[in-house]
Amino acid sequence: MKKSIHHLVLLATVGLVNHVFADNYGTLIFEDRFDRSESQELKDEPGNEWTTSSDKTAKGYKEVDLRDGHAYIYTHAEANHATSFRHAFDFRDGTLGIRFMLDDADDTLTLNFADLDLKSVWAGHLFKITIGTDKVEVTDQKTGIMDLKIREARKNDSLTKAQEKDLKTKSKSFPHKVNTEEWHQVYATVKGDKITCTIDGEIVGVFKSKGFAHETKRLLRLLVPQNAHVDDVKIWRKR
Repeated sequence: MKKSIHHLVLLATVGLVNHVFADNYGTLIFEDRFDRSESQELKDEPGNEWTTSSDKTAKGYKEVDLRDGHAYIYTHAEANHATSFRHAFDFRDGTLGIRFMLDDADDTLTLNFADLDLKSVWAGHLFKITIGTDKVEVTDQKTGIMDLKIREARKNDSLTKAQEKDLKTKSKSFPHKVNTEEWHQVYATVKGDKITCTIDGEIVGVFKSKGFAHETKRLLRLLVPQNAHVDDVKIWRKR
């Protein structure tokens, strides 16, 4: 009984903290609770203007399944790339909120922010936040590994010592445990050149890098190399 009461108090506290945070995030510009059904089970049919990568990377096989009021994302056995579950948005500064659940110890969920109009980087990659069961990693891709000049130099094994040193400053890991088969709440806030990541009401990490300040973020990609469950996706625009 004591354990149950403690658990309820913890959930209530986390919910209160998350509510207070959300009140300061700005204008809500997108929300999806995935409380809808699909007309068939063979192809991706996420709805609400979401798109997926399955046609290009998984021979069209289904990789996003709407079930029990949430989205289950998985990478099909025939796929040659992690599943990309995508939605357009538009902000300079703002916050992404998602409830997520990982099934296994080696599962990850990556929150990838992109601008496909930016031609100086590969596939529009700006930055990403990768959440695993034991750490969170924040990476500036715009001025790091996805910069076309840097990417080409890495492929040709021609990076200079200065470039190698600079690349080491483009990513930072923060130890953080999340239990599998349990729902968690993450908020990723972008303000200028700073990203703040909060999970279950706790600030997990804060990282600054100039690529985060890219003027317009236009696309969210949820990248899943194995399995992940997501729900209650919300995007707020601060400016």
